[in-house]
Amino acid sequence: QVSLVESGGGLVQAGDSLRLSCAASGRALSSYGRSWFRQAPGKEREFVAAIGWGAGLTAYADSVKGRFTISRDNAKNTVYLQMNGLKPEDTAVYYCAVNIRAWNSRRDQDYDYWGQGTQVTVSS
Repeated sequence: QVSLVESGGGLVQAGDSLRLSCAASGRALSSYGRSWFRQAPGKEREFVAAIGWGAGLTAYADSVKGRFTISRDNAKNTVYLQMNGLKPEDTAVYYCAVNIRAWNSRRDQDYDYWGQGTQVTVSS
């Protein structure tokens, strides 16, 4: 059984930073890429960032490029999303997900495992 658990969300002001964590248990998910998606109220879920199994494999949505950084600690089976310069439009529930076929797919329907999400709220 696979489990993905996100943490680190909260209420911050514009310009602040947060670091989200996604801890995995069960299947050896350290061998697969992992991604972050987000869903704001009334909007579709959108891709945020992805990290592959190999070193240096990362991808970002244009809206977060230069502000967010995705990283992983394979020893802890955990992926992080460092979010700097947060904006009110970053407000959403952030989800961690695993795609066992394509580490950087930007389509949520391609993903096999999902966490429960963590709320990020950025006030202006």
